[in-house]
Amino acid sequence: MIIKELQVVIETPRGSSEKFDFDPVSRFFVLSKALPAGMVFPFDFGFIPGTRGEDGCPLDILVLSEFKTFSGCMLKCRLIGAIKGIQREADGTQIRNDRYIAVPFVSTVYKEVDVMPDKLIRELEVFLMAYHQLEGKQFRPMGYLDAAPAYEQIKFV
Repeated sequence: MIIKELQVVIETPRGSSEKFDFDPVSRFFVLSKALPAGMVFPFDFGFIPGTRGEDGCPLDILVLSEFKTFSGCMLKCRLIGAIKGIQREADGTQIRNDRYIAVPFVSTVYKEVDVMPDKLIRELEVFLMAYHQLEGKQFRPMGYLDAAPAYEQIKFV
């Protein structure tokens, strides 16, 4: 498999209990919500610029790295997989909302990681289910994709 480069923009850094969203109108990162006491983002959370998911926003991505990033940080990454998921909105509508997973090319700690360990996939699924529940939504995991089929799903607009 040819390793493709993905540009990733971090919205919310690993360890943050605050969720930030990029506002394309103002071009700033906006605090969108606070997580409950003790809940933090397990990895950097961001988006793949130039893409659009069923929710109308760029595709979501989690980045495994040893770096201290910040909102607005752009990283060149390689995809290692995706958690497939169906998201039920508060109004009952359902959309596909997969979460892609990547590693920065410059990482030394994660440079050998090509596949997510099953235990870590399950932990991320639990986090995503709890995170969506806070907004009155439901995230239902639908399995895991390795890098090659995950890359095939990404379409740039």
